Amino acid sequence: MDSKLFPEGTQRCSFGQFIIWLAVILGFFVWGLYAAVLVLYNGIGTTGLDNYFGFGAWITFDLAVIALGAGAFFTGLLKYILKIKQLEKIINLTVIVGFICYSGAMLVLTLDIGQPGRAWFGYWHPNVHSMLTEVIFCITCYCTVLIIEFVPLVLEQKQLNKIPFIHALTHNMHVNMALFAGLGAFLSTFHQGSLGGMYGVLIGRPYAFREGFFIWPWTFFLFVLSAVGTGPVFTVLVSTFMEKLTGKKLVDYKTKALMGKIAGSMLCVYMFFKILDTWAWATGYLPSVGLTFDQMFYGFIYGKWLLWAELVVCGVVPAIMLVTPAIRNRSVWLHTAAILACVGVCINRYVFTVQTIAFPVMPFDSWQFYYPNWVEYASSIMIVAYGFLVLSLSYRYLPVFPLETKLNYQSK
Repeated sequence: MDSKLFPEGTQRCSFGQFIIWLAVILGFFVWGLYAAVLVLYNGIGTTGLDNYFGFGAWITFDLAVIALGAGAFFTGLLKYILKIKQLEKIINLTVIVGFICYSGAMLVLTLDIGQPGRAWFGYWHPNVHSMLTEVIFCITCYCTVLIIEFVPLVLEQKQLNKIPFIHALTHNMHVNMALFAGLGAFLSTFHQGSLGGMYGVLIGRPYAFREGFFIWPWTFFLFVLSAVGTGPVFTVLVSTFMEKLTGKKLVDYKTKALMGKIAGSMLCVYMFFKILDTWAWATGYLPSVGLTFDQMFYGFIYGKWLLWAELVVCGVVPAIMLVTPAIRNRSVWLHTAAILACVGVCINRYVFTVQTIAFPVMPFDSWQFYYPNWVEYASSIMIVAYGFLVLSLSYRYLPVFPLETKLNYQSK
């Protein structure tokens, strides 16, 4: 029925099967949309957030998907600026994943603001002393850059590309894509860093507060490094998931291994500085304010196991796996390392968001506990469903994988 819209030389499932698949996705999306409407109508009191926990599941989810979406700007930088030709086989997917992550993050922020009607205040009345002001402008501008990078892929759709004007426009946008890649790398680096810097300047929150370099706390740089160390392998996981789902070879393993090597190298740099930062924090800063390392943890939900899981199991271990050729070149270990690294950055964003606030900062305070409710889970699942929807439509109708036809032919 819609086969004329498929990318040249490809095959897709029947329209009926595709509609069933979309119906399942839309079911989750509608459930989350209902939760979002409740939040927008009744306010964030509908959620598990309160006057103590202004940040919770949404911000954790938001920071995690922004970090995992970093494969877009970092891969774009390597492909268009450093001219690593091998990455052209996966660059389209990184742009789509980045677009989904960043646009999804902005949708989450729309709910988390509490009064979305005043969202424009951050642009018109910026607090020039807040790192969040930089985040607002950089994430908005970078999301715009991702849209610009996504547009040529949409215009390459087989029927659209037959129109001379659109064909010429697409060609010219591709010619100038290095400019947008460089701009995107600049914008994304600063907003990734400012998200970390936001926690690092909270002098009243000893779990997160850090000293730093000039005006930037160490967390500024650590957030950037953790993002570029996990974003590329998250894209690898997405590509492999799509291969399992479609039963087709979409990206050659050499490209996946290269993405793993790049991510592993950056993850090693990140883990070196992260461990150094944790040691300096535990042995230097905490004693200087009359606190101990053990006081930063409580029970199971805020236990030390989270720190060791983040640093060792989901940090050092995948870093070593990804930089070791004998391990990286085996599919099962590459993907295992990728999953561990992605889990590690999610733990990092969780503890900086929730555990930072939960720690009692006054003598009369006690540890606080935050329990997200179904509204927060459902609205977050809505964003995931939105991502599945964009990926499904893109794969079916757009030339996402340049080597799809060649690789499918070789596999037969």
